[in-house]
Amino acid sequence: MSSEKKPEAEDVTVVHVMRHGEVENPDGVLYGRLPGYHLSELGRRMADRVAEHLAPRDIVHVCASPLERAQETAEPIAKAHGLDIATDRRLIEAENVFQGKTFGIGDGALRRPANWKHVVNPFRPSWGESYVDQVVRMMGALEAAKDAARGHEAVLVSHQLPIWIVRSYVEKRRLWHDPRRRQCTLASLTTFTYRGDRIVSVGYSEPALDLVPAHLRAGAKPAKGAGKAYGA
Repeated sequence: MSSEKKPEAEDVTVVHVMRHGEVENPDGVLYGRLPGYHLSELGRRMADRVAEHLAPRDIVHVCASPLERAQETAEPIAKAHGLDIATDRRLIEAENVFQGKTFGIGDGALRRPANWKHVVNPFRPSWGESYVDQVVRMMGALEAAKDAARGHEAVLVSHQLPIWIVRSYVEKRRLWHDPRRRQCTLASLTTFTYRGDRIVSVGYSEPALDLVPAHLRAGAKPAKGAGKAYGA
């Protein structure tokens, strides 16, 4: 009889990447990486709802983008599990040259000549941080969370575009896309399951969907004057 030991099963680690809740932004500014943008009252309710949803889970690590809206979204989740919030700058919103401006459906932004040089290449994209750079930093953040929570679960709080881009990369889709088709609603969870160091599945859920205004839900048709691209 062979004396060799059977290899142990690889650890299964789950990393939930959450988009923050709704932000207080009455002027409709594309806030991007600007400081001072906090969750609205509705956004706090979204964060609480997701914390309740995740309360039974085996979460041992909570980490967030340094932006206030992400930190505030992470608070009830960390509190429910008796954890401190770690901060990882790799989870931050994508850089965007239109930051601080209004740039939404029907506001005429694309008809302004000064903006044309920034929208010449949607494949990179030319208006901000490249998709490839977003993949690199988000994969780094995912790997760090997987190592911190190995055999358990982690929650990362980030922003719509970086979450969608890293999901697209893992699922082997092209990175350039129609922003209206992103499946990454406010307070949603994009869940990466690792077996050992390899991602074996990607899931998506919306624990606070009933709190999300209809025009901001995934796949909703943008309406003029509503649901502007404020930065996420």
